[in-house]
Amino acid sequence: MSDLSHSAPADTHDVVAEAEQIATQFQTARTAIRSVILGETDFVDLALITLLSGGHGLIVGVPGLAKTKLVETLGLVLGLNSKRIQFTPDLMPADITGSEVLEEGRDHQRSFRFIKGPVFTSLLMADEINRASPRTQSALLQAMQEHHVTVAGTAYELPRPFHVMATQNPIEQEGTYPLPEAQLDRFLMQIDVTYPDAATEKAVLLATTMGNAPPVRAVLTAENLIKAQDFVRIMPMGESVVDDILTLVRAARHDSDEKDVAQHIAWGPGPRAGQALMLATRARALIDGRLAPSQDDVAALAIPVLKHRMALNFRARAEGVTVDDLIGRLVARHI
Repeated sequence: MSDLSHSAPADTHDVVAEAEQIATQFQTARTAIRSVILGETDFVDLALITLLSGGHGLIVGVPGLAKTKLVETLGLVLGLNSKRIQFTPDLMPADITGSEVLEEGRDHQRSFRFIKGPVFTSLLMADEINRASPRTQSALLQAMQEHHVTVAGTAYELPRPFHVMATQNPIEQEGTYPLPEAQLDRFLMQIDVTYPDAATEKAVLLATTMGNAPPVRAVLTAENLIKAQDFVRIMPMGESVVDDILTLVRAARHDSDEKDVAQHIAWGPGPRAGQALMLATRARALIDGRLAPSQDDVAALAIPVLKHRMALNFRARAEGVTVDDLIGRLVARHI
């Protein structure tokens, strides 16, 4: 009996110590990133939460808002091997996954050799992903969900960790293609980047046109990130918070009992949305130094996790209703 009673507090102490260590690491990483991405920007925190949750992020905004700079800085600060693909209309799936080439050896025997594409990395920047055709966009589907690619019938495992951080220009911009719904659902959250306020924009002008940019150093390693991601999945979560997430996701569908919301929805979030919100709320709490998520975490992350998993019908567009409006209404009602 005495051995059991002494082991429980020791285990609890170890868990708390590990949580504090991870929180400190990510708070340091956040500070390092914000030395480059200026201003009190929520999208820096959302990007870190996405990676800590083990997911992929879709960064949306018009050109020139530091979307690409954010992903580059994330790779440097988190110590991840990163590659970049510039999506263009003529990009082919093999340009992402890789392809087999026919080679002739010294014995004059011919054989195929697989040459890995840029997807074989820890952090893949899919720059302007909506400028490529849907066929090319879908080349990432298997990689994002199953963490391997199949070429000529052979599966090739991707490294761990593996994350896709895609940048996207708004659909209203010329020369873009909407992402397929199946691929949108693979992104843990949509991170909207908006114009900075006047003070931040002035600071950006001075910082980027006078002198050299501050050096960026690695704060974490890939191993640190994997350990933190594993810890997120064992964090406790109160039943009331789980029920809030379930209620919120189910209420955001076209067949829900929330008639004033459902009448504007063409299709809503599936079970993967609830999984994403569970992980993201844990990650947000951990970065803030808390061992368990709260309703505030759910409310703060509802829009970025759910909005790209919902589509409005004609009635909503005619009445000027937005996805953000509907999610905000549900959050105020249930959280």
